[in-house]
Amino acid sequence: MGYEWIVYALLSAITAGLVAVFGKMGLESVDSNTATFIRAIIMVLFLFVVVLIQGKLSGVGNIVKDFSVFKFIIISGVAGALSWLFYFFALNSGKVSQVVPIDRLSIVFALIFSFLFLRETIDLKTIVGTVVMLIGSLVIIL
Repeated sequence: MGYEWIVYALLSAITAGLVAVFGKMGLESVDSNTATFIRAIIMVLFLFVVVLIQGKLSGVGNIVKDFSVFKFIIISGVAGALSWLFYFFALNSGKVSQVVPIDRLSIVFALIFSFLFLRETIDLKTIVGTVVMLIGSLVIIL
């Protein structure tokens, strides 16, 4: 197993940071739910082009046919949409420097949920790192 996941994870973090800044700029005089809706349309169109270019559009039908997989994608989509709605609502009324540290507590929740639902092992360094992230977020927002 290579380490390309680290590059993708860093790119994810960088682009997520840009979402916060550009999102806040775009919310200046717009309802946050409407902005989230427009953002979702842009994402659908962008991702459709990506899947089309990759030649993987036929994979959509295969996923839909397998309901045991599809149901988790549906639930994940609803959770993602709720996350965006709450995130942009928070950005609309709060500062990026306050909203983002709280939002990034999703890392802490993801680690807890991965332990509870996926039975992933959590070692001492993961626990210590999670506590440090939690404390860091609290220090930034207070």
